[in-house]
Amino acid sequence: MLILKSALNNRHIISIQDNRPIGIVKDIICNPNNLKIEGFYCTNTGQKSIKVLLNQDIREVSIQGFIVNDYNALTDPSELIRLRKILEIDYDLIKKTVETIGKQKIGKVVDYAIDSNNMYVSKLYVSQSILKNLKGSVISIDRNQILEVNDYKIIIDNMESSVKLKSVATAISQSY
Repeated sequence: MLILKSALNNRHIISIQDNRPIGIVKDIICNPNNLKIEGFYCTNTGQKSIKVLLNQDIREVSIQGFIVNDYNALTDPSELIRLRKILEIDYDLIKKTVETIGKQKIGKVVDYAIDSNNMYVSKLYVSQSILKNLKGSVISIDRNQILEVNDYKIIIDNMESSVKLKSVATAISQSY
């Protein structure tokens, strides 16, 4: 199932053991090397300290939120030695410029879809400037079109196989 990044913010983390929310997702931890979502920044209920929810601790992603076994699924970021470099990079795809390999500027990333089965970024939704596109539609770019990702921009293959969407609302309805 594809889930939009915008739909993940402020989603509850629900413990099966306690049968109640134990935290709220605040942001995504994205690995820029392979565009894999490694985990999620979250706040735990009551204490409001920043914790990390790793992918392997998620049992299910549902409409209610992320289902986990118990409170121990939330980890302090300082304890995550293997992810330390990725946490320091703090990479975010939103507002990154998208260009073709021929240096043609396409637009900026406004949202992206994540495959909930493997937690990889599956599609980018790119908005063009008002001058290029008066309708305000969003361009969908598939993962296999992405050639390079760096700190400033995302370089893609040609635009022939991209699909224009009428609005982000259409993208949301298709992802569920």
